[in-house]
Amino acid sequence: MKQLRLGVLAGLFAGAGVLAWGGARLWDSFGGLPSVPLAASVVLAVIAVILLATALSIRARLRAQRERRPGAKGVEPLMAARAVVFGQASALVTALVAGLYGGIGVFLLGYLDIPPRRDQAIYAGAAVVAGIGVVAAAFFLERVCKLPQDGDDEGRGATAAR
Repeated sequence: MKQLRLGVLAGLFAGAGVLAWGGARLWDSFGGLPSVPLAASVVLAVIAVILLATALSIRARLRAQRERRPGAKGVEPLMAARAVVFGQASALVTALVAGLYGGIGVFLLGYLDIPPRRDQAIYAGAAVVAGIGVVAAAFFLERVCKLPQDGDDEGRGATAAR
């Protein structure tokens, strides 16, 4: 399984942002711009919390297993792999979605004197911040589930758990 790369996520974010900015300009020239839902930032924040909770749970279980605590539940490799795949997929989709809202937010910066557009810009900014939280949680989850391979001095290894 390949690791997440910040450059790929940043490229997706920037590409989606540029396209959304251009689309918002075009759409606004024909009439009204669709609104940015407040729920976008809420959903992204919930995904970030789920990823963070999963990472903390796996980390605690791995620590308990490593310390050989009595009654410690181990981490199944397939469960850890599924968690990492969920985190990676969430980060990729979130980079696109946050880029979309970021591009719309940049377009709306020119209309901050209009109260409804200012609210939409705030919602778009909140969605971008929540998207950054999802990406950070996905990187943390990937780091938690990573074990070094034999003979690997840099600590890089396969993404799995014992």
